[in-house]
Amino acid sequence: MFFASDNWAGAHPRISDALRHHSRGFVPSYGSSDLDHLAEKRFAEIFEHEVAVFFLPTGTAANSLALAAVHRTGGVAFAHPDAHIREDEGGAPEFLTGGVRVRPVPGPDGKIDPEALRASIAPFSPGSVNMGRASAVSLTQATEIGTVYAPDRIREIAGVCREHNLPLHMDGARFANALASLKCTAADMTWRAGVDMVSFGGTKNGCWCAEALVFFDPAKAHDMPYLRKRSGQLFSKSRFVAAQFLAYFEDNLWLELAAHANEMAQKLAIAIQHSGSSKLAWSPEANEVFAVLPKTEFRRLQKEGVRLHEWLAPVGTPTEMSDDEVLVRLVTSYATEQEDVSRFAEFLARGNGVNCTSR
Repeated sequence: MFFASDNWAGAHPRISDALRHHSRGFVPSYGSSDLDHLAEKRFAEIFEHEVAVFFLPTGTAANSLALAAVHRTGGVAFAHPDAHIREDEGGAPEFLTGGVRVRPVPGPDGKIDPEALRASIAPFSPGSVNMGRASAVSLTQATEIGTVYAPDRIREIAGVCREHNLPLHMDGARFANALASLKCTAADMTWRAGVDMVSFGGTKNGCWCAEALVFFDPAKAHDMPYLRKRSGQLFSKSRFVAAQFLAYFEDNLWLELAAHANEMAQKLAIAIQHSGSSKLAWSPEANEVFAVLPKTEFRRLQKEGVRLHEWLAPVGTPTEMSDDEVLVRLVTSYATEQEDVSRFAEFLARGNGVNCTSR
């Protein structure tokens, strides 16, 4: 029962088949092949918009180079306190931009509050040589606590960005999970709502290694070829990333995989609600579930072979816990099976002395 991370899941068979199929023969390198161009065309179709697409190996590279592409000297970017770009990139945004500072903007449910954003930007727009100046806003979709930004909220945030002429970036490491949850189009969740750039993730949702940075105004991406090369993030055999994305998009596989992961998360949430010993910290909206467990139960589950992570309580999200309880994160993926969820439910019930059948 592997609920530690969707990064633990392997590659979907159709992705593996595409890699195997395109491993033969000789193909132009560095993004110049017909396969690369076909994948770029598919991105434009998915987003219903002209785009500039840059394949990258990691989400960290995508997020950091997005900020680098719009960076100003003395620049300050804004994100939620728990955003991955602030907490889990190991200083990469600061390093690859040459010094951006990422300031926190509060908001409940893991999401930036538009009014708090307006107040946070104000001292930095136009800014000063001592304080620096605003350069970008980044939101995480789905958020680090498994919630999602609805298009209306994104539009509100974009409106604040427009007031200060700032680009809006979306960290879409779990882009497909958010889209499957909202049941809207990729266009509705991005450029139609005012998003300028998207770090588009495929790795967490069944790809082997496939990330992309997408610009909705190709003219704004003029420095990206140089930034990508200078940072050591340019694939030579980029056809293998293109092959993954083409298989990923074919017959809406990407949305099918994300919907399955989300469904398994909902079933996990139900199992936790019915356990009698544990409780949901909040309702999941994508493929991450957060629960409050007795510490003894957490240790028992670990001994039983359940892989899950202890988690720090997020900023701005009240989580009632006693000293003998712990907050944990469980993440589902395309590879999570109903049997995994049923066994987890049985283990929880066993700790509470309850007979449990598969739900």
